[in-house]
Amino acid sequence: MILIKYSIHIYISLLLSGIIFSQEKRMAKADENFNRYAFVDARKIYLQVAESGYESPDLFKKLGDSYYFNARLEDAIPWYEKLITSYANQIDPEYLFRYSQSLKSIQRYEEADKVMEKFNTLMGNDQRAEFFMNTRDYLKFIEMQSGKFRLLKLSVNSKYSDYAPSFNNQGQLIFASSRGGNSGMSKVVHEWDEMPFLDLFSSTIIEANGILQTPKRLKGKINTKFHESSTSFSKDGNTVYFTRNNYTKRKLGANEAGTILLKLYRATLENNKWTNIEELPFNSNEYSIAHPALSADGTKLYFASDMPDSRGLSDLYVIDVHEDGTFGTPKNLGDRINTEGRETFPYISDSGQLYFASDGHIGLGGLDIFVAVPEEFGLFSIPYNVGKPVNSSEDDFTFVLNENTKIGYFSSNRAGGKGNDDIYSFKQTEELITTCNQYLTGVVTDANTREILKNAEVFLLDDNNYELKRTVTDAKGVYKFDLECETPYIIRANKIAYSPTEVPLITNNILEYRHDLSLQLGKGGLQGKEAKPGDDLAKLLNLEVIYFDLDKSFIRSDAEVELQKIIAALKEYPNLKIDVRSHTDSRANSDYNMYLSERRAKSTIKYIVENGKIDRFRVTGRGYGETGLINKCADGVPCSDGEHQLNRRSEFIILQ
Repeated sequence: MILIKYSIHIYISLLLSGIIFSQEKRMAKADENFNRYAFVDARKIYLQVAESGYESPDLFKKLGDSYYFNARLEDAIPWYEKLITSYANQIDPEYLFRYSQSLKSIQRYEEADKVMEKFNTLMGNDQRAEFFMNTRDYLKFIEMQSGKFRLLKLSVNSKYSDYAPSFNNQGQLIFASSRGGNSGMSKVVHEWDEMPFLDLFSSTIIEANGILQTPKRLKGKINTKFHESSTSFSKDGNTVYFTRNNYTKRKLGANEAGTILLKLYRATLENNKWTNIEELPFNSNEYSIAHPALSADGTKLYFASDMPDSRGLSDLYVIDVHEDGTFGTPKNLGDRINTEGRETFPYISDSGQLYFASDGHIGLGGLDIFVAVPEEFGLFSIPYNVGKPVNSSEDDFTFVLNENTKIGYFSSNRAGGKGNDDIYSFKQTEELITTCNQYLTGVVTDANTREILKNAEVFLLDDNNYELKRTVTDAKGVYKFDLECETPYIIRANKIAYSPTEVPLITNNILEYRHDLSLQLGKGGLQGKEAKPGDDLAKLLNLEVIYFDLDKSFIRSDAEVELQKIIAALKEYPNLKIDVRSHTDSRANSDYNMYLSERRAKSTIKYIVENGKIDRFRVTGRGYGETGLINKCADGVPCSDGEHQLNRRSEFIILQ
């Protein structure tokens, strides 16, 4: 009996081992397809394996990815959910990001944000995580940005993929389509998505509304039996840059892994046909370079690539185009633009604004379109999501805009289209938000009684204590300032009979963010203290000693706070007059020290008069050099820096 049970156990074990071996063998075949980006073929096998009951993190990852990289994010969700639920401790955090993006595709934004919080915990130094944590109110900003475009209907789309619109100089829109040639015969289907390969087509634009006429295939040798897409034209229309599979001189190239990548090519127009096709010299067989965007003056070419120094799946680059047609060295556009995700499909408008698609910057789901404003030295501002209806929860990309007519085009795989990807036309009706604005508001109150203090002065200072703006609190004690992003400030409040207070503030890079900073003022002034001529006002007000740096006469930031208290007392008591007496240490010669102390006295008086709006006749003063030392540190006596500093001070002697 024991022998029978033992035999059955062995049989079942062998049977299970055989089943597992069989499934792993099928997985290996699917992996071959997956690794050469034949996602549809790979998915068929993966689904059969999953339906048989086989489970593994690798299976769930690749099933999810087979949908994710074909822009079918909704279909990726159940597989990423199985992966994260069953194998939470065995997954690359990147799958949390992909899962979050997939959830956004069906507008489950709250769940997507929670997943991104986990992603941030595991990948705190990731640019995408940082952008997310700094723009937690991204939906609010996108709503503010939305409604600035009106979508227009187009009839040129097919049941296949239509995307990558661009303008030439003949009033035409050039775009890529997998609809096939004029004969109606579709070329070989591509393994990635089983769609026919792409060709380039042109369609005349009806200027009044952006509607396109019947498209025609571009003439010449520009179209081949492989992919051609994403074009950019010179201003005279005689040169085009375009993307093609690695296919040069009728030879198809591949990298070491056997993958056919993308390259940039250039062609010229002769007799209305595209010819003289040449591969650009900075291409490589080991990484893709694609999606050209030529600047209006033709001197710079922008593109997307996964070359070795790229941060993510693809980054944006720029390269100089010289007058003789040669090129400089590719330069990465940097961390403001590029993330660990996909930055792709750049477009440079005539005014120099950079539009591009990204899933690394925070958006509505899939690829969103962003705009960045040109700055000095070839840099760009932080990117701004262009909002709805251009962006959706699906992939939105290849945005172009005629800034004169405000007519533009982009592509999307959103629901309701004719094919896999469709081209949409739009009319821009309002300018986009392209500055990072932040706002500061707060209430000033009495620190002890919490009484609201109206007519209190509030100053906005930079980090060098230079006054930028000032205001007074209203009847409710409220003050307001507009701020710039990522900038250090000092906020100072002051009112007669109160001691001034100040608080540092560093703004972040959250778009349209509101800071709330309430300030409390403690009672200041003399508060019933007996004050008579000859007294030092600084001691009566319990001021910190106002020191100067060695051999300097400028007012230090710590001294400004104390001088504001002197100003407050002068405002509270209009008949008060003071004499500013400035002292030095003994380390220079006595003549120089007398000169230096005079400068310090004048600097102090100037600050009180100009910043406090105090009548000049109420504040006198002069320098006393080293004649008023308060310790042993005379000439020749060894003293520490701290001991010497005690002598570099100002006194405020009451005269009346």
